[in-house]
Amino acid sequence: MHDVARWRVHPGEKVRLAQHDPASTAGAPGERAETEQAIVPLHDDLFNLQDRLWAESRRSLLVVLQGLDASGKDGTIKHVFRGVNPQGTTVTSFKEPTPEELGHDFLWRVHKRVPAAGEIGVFNRSHYEDVLVVRVHGLVPDRVWRARYAHINAFEQTLADAGMTTVKFFLHVSYEEQGRRLQSRLDRPDKRWKARAGDFMERKLWDAYQVAYTDMLEQTSTAAAPWFVIPADHKWYRNWSVSQVLLHTLETMDPQYPHPPALDLPEGTG
Repeated sequence: MHDVARWRVHPGEKVRLAQHDPASTAGAPGERAETEQAIVPLHDDLFNLQDRLWAESRRSLLVVLQGLDASGKDGTIKHVFRGVNPQGTTVTSFKEPTPEELGHDFLWRVHKRVPAAGEIGVFNRSHYEDVLVVRVHGLVPDRVWRARYAHINAFEQTLADAGMTTVKFFLHVSYEEQGRRLQSRLDRPDKRWKARAGDFMERKLWDAYQVAYTDMLEQTSTAAAPWFVIPADHKWYRNWSVSQVLLHTLETMDPQYPHPPALDLPEGTG
């Protein structure tokens, strides 16, 4: 089993993000080169466990990625899920709600995107935007977004009761590192396509988002769907940490290949 306790937020735990070092590399097998080398066999382990989950086809795994702009959600998907079978993997990036989605409850668009039995589903942003962005920008009254913590917990418990395991990652990046990454999007032609004026506007709301994320972690980390605070200033450490948690989760699920069916083959076959 992989040691993941250092990143987990336990139910009822008081969270102080200022005490979580975004540049931490605690527990890594070495510096960048050693850690990146150690990630290579983890890809094989993830592929094998996913293959068993897909073959078993009774349960599913939902991976939620949340974090501020430039915290590394896209990079995590690109690097951690390298080599998995696309047939058993779905990735959903939740953008600003469409008029149709706004015409339903806030979980409507989310529920229909959860992974089916046998699949690993990855949410790049998620239903948690409805207790983060809407809170920081005052898009709904306080009583509305506060009630959503309980709605989310009940929703994720419903998924668990149906055989889905949920694991949630908050990619914790520092203000300084976020600034460097946003500037890189302006300076580098291969990254300029990702630059959005809104990202720089959201950066001005840093303190408000820190409060919103803290409350989110405290209110919605449950036994059925735990949060993990992943130091994200070092991309190589972020990828290794997320891989550790995913493998721990899948090993705990312990999916099994089903027994082969009895085959009534004609004589002379084989």
